[in-house]
Amino acid sequence: MLAGYNIVTAGDISYLSFDIFENTGLVKHAFTTRRGGVSRDSFRWLNLASHVGDDPGAVVENRIIISSALGFGIDDMVVGQQVHGDRVHIVRKEDRGRGARDFTGAIPDADSLVTNLPGILLSSYYADCVPVMLLDPVKKAIGLAHAGWKGTVKRIAATTLKVMGSAFGTDPARCLAVIAPSIGPCCYEVDQPVIRSFSGAGFDPAFLTKPSGDGRWKLNLQEANRLTLVEAGIQPDNIVLAGMCTACTPDIFFSYRGQSGKCGRMASLMALK
Repeated sequence: MLAGYNIVTAGDISYLSFDIFENTGLVKHAFTTRRGGVSRDSFRWLNLASHVGDDPGAVVENRIIISSALGFGIDDMVVGQQVHGDRVHIVRKEDRGRGARDFTGAIPDADSLVTNLPGILLSSYYADCVPVMLLDPVKKAIGLAHAGWKGTVKRIAATTLKVMGSAFGTDPARCLAVIAPSIGPCCYEVDQPVIRSFSGAGFDPAFLTKPSGDGRWKLNLQEANRLTLVEAGIQPDNIVLAGMCTACTPDIFFSYRGQSGKCGRMASLMALK
């Protein structure tokens, strides 16, 4: 299911809100744009990542801005150190505030965060990789998974659902999912070794790729993650794809490829009420 989002303006910032989550009344959530905020140069404006070389004070101020817009304080946030792996961290009450003001305090080796505790603002950071946002409205649990190509090959979205199942009793068939803006198949060009990694992991490259010449291919990471969610048990009608390419929209989103690696990061954020 495509789209189903609204662009929300709060002061100078703008972020995406998704109807499939909003209509439950269970969560506060956002996927940010680059608009608003105080960062400068390659990081302008609303860079929310503290590991990319931006002024740390600007990042903290930006995090205060977005957390306030969602009704939280910066110290309600939880941040993981994303390493393109598939480790899922179950967020407990003692994790509240980890990494919110200083990257060294972030949860190590955590490309996915899950919790069933209200009032804790999970966060995950992006500039082309695929943001997977999950809500179990029955058991009242949430998850955020960071899926670059390596995490996608490892099926981090499915692993996140599995951990939610063991920790909270989540049934994927009752879950809701959003695949937020990321680099699209129009712009994500990869080489043969990447294609072989997908094939070796059981993906069908013929379905996910188109040749672009000189031994390179355009890869659809968004669809790969949608298929992973369906295989894990989520109903297709309960998956929303934003359908926006970060590399095609530099006025709205940061793009690692579009900015040659020097850029800020958007964030997916979610908290149970």
